[in-house]
Amino acid sequence: MAIEADFSGRSALVTGAAAGIGAACARWLDAQGIARLVLVDRDEAGLAALELGCTAETHAGDVADPDFWAALEPQLGQIDHALANAGIAAGGMIADSSFEEWRRILAVNLDGAFLTLRAAMRAMAQGGSVVATSSVSGIKPMAGASAYGASKAGLIHLVKCAALEGAPKGIRVNAIAPGGVDTGIWDGNADFDRMVVEQGREAALRAMASATPSGRFASAEEIAQTIGFLLSDAADNITGAVLSSDGGFGL
Repeated sequence: MAIEADFSGRSALVTGAAAGIGAACARWLDAQGIARLVLVDRDEAGLAALELGCTAETHAGDVADPDFWAALEPQLGQIDHALANAGIAAGGMIADSSFEEWRRILAVNLDGAFLTLRAAMRAMAQGGSVVATSSVSGIKPMAGASAYGASKAGLIHLVKCAALEGAPKGIRVNAIAPGGVDTGIWDGNADFDRMVVEQGREAALRAMASATPSGRFASAEEIAQTIGFLLSDAADNITGAVLSSDGGFGL
């Protein structure tokens, strides 16, 4: 069932907005009447390709770069909602992983989320709501996903701390923990790319989803609607929560 909400006259910051869940959220917020979107991503062309009816301010940059945020924060103005969504994925067994790869994942997924949260909460002078995109990997341990899982588990704890700090200021902070989602995050994964060559993308996704009780991956639009609910006034009594949307994978 489609979720609808009224975001008229409001503003939102969305990171990782050029594709996948972030782009789907930008489109969803636009459809709900949001007045202004501040969109952040390293993919400048992807940001430019978004077709939105609201005022959209695009900023190409690395969310893990404090200098980027130092330059952007004075331009934010009042922010009512924020989605800390930018993230990267990689796999590998601990014994085979480099420290550089560990830091690369943690920098974007956790440092970047911290910097996003800090900027958003500073810009919410009149209260607001924030959602951070975690993962079922931050709840359910999986071999070969140590850096990614640790970054998403750390993000969940960060969200809970932020919820406690934000509550007296009227700021709600929640996390969503998706399972498999059909986005470009899978592209470049050697195993997935091989399956795509052998079976085609749809068949590869079905095979990847075979371990999920629902038997399928979610679409980015489905996750965007759930995020939209957490951002909306309908979730006004929800803060510090982690909402799983994983087709039962975490069971």
